[in-house]
Amino acid sequence: MEATERFAELVSRPEAEIELDEAALLLAAHARPDLDVAHELRRLDALAAGCAAPTLDALCRYLFVELGFRGDSRNYYDPRNSYLDQVVSRRLGIPITLSILAMVVGSRLGVPLDGVGMPGHFLLRDRVDPDLFVDPFGGGTQFDARGCEAMFHALHGPTAPFDPAFLEPVGPRVVLGRMLANLRSVFSSNGDRASLLWVLQLRTVLPGAPAEDRADLAAGLALLGRFGDAAAEYDAAADGLGGSLGEEMRRSATRLRARLN
Repeated sequence: MEATERFAELVSRPEAEIELDEAALLLAAHARPDLDVAHELRRLDALAAGCAAPTLDALCRYLFVELGFRGDSRNYYDPRNSYLDQVVSRRLGIPITLSILAMVVGSRLGVPLDGVGMPGHFLLRDRVDPDLFVDPFGGGTQFDARGCEAMFHALHGPTAPFDPAFLEPVGPRVVLGRMLANLRSVFSSNGDRASLLWVLQLRTVLPGAPAEDRADLAAGLALLGRFGDAAAEYDAAADGLGGSLGEEMRRSATRLRARLN
């Protein structure tokens, strides 16, 4: 099955049945079409096998001390930091991919962890002790909720309103959506239209994706001269938007189809 189709099939499942490791690797396969996803899954198996004990402390010590996985502060926006296979190979990543690594290795060991999408800095939450949080980007440092709030204010300023809901667990779809949002920002900034296109395509296959994502995809297709595909996406966006915005999407589709003649 082609990578986009397999990704779409995975994310259409109930949240509890989405295999985050495979989905993250399928995302990476869009950047490297020759990526052997099955091989990369076996690499994760082997990585887990090297951990000394099935505990959170042992997992953090193994990944972030013994193996030296760390946050890439120098080249934070390097796209490789968003590809799980490259994170494993380079032992560098950003908060969300280092968190995914800890989650998927932890799941193999019976160490259950949830992702926490705190604005500005992705974290982990221990399912056994929900008052315990881990910062993989910070070397596996552990915090309580008060420590997370202090980190939030260090990032956003002392007067920024903190909502305890920021520390609630998020499911695989949210994790993948945030990964894609990061990559969209990277590729929009560096002008890599071809890579931006597959990122936008994957965003539209996430269940519940807003119609605006289809409009963004349509614009990206149009920039690459794929006017027929772009018109179809504008029509799909119009179906989801309705009203005056929907009408504008229909007009955009009509203008693009005129360029096919």
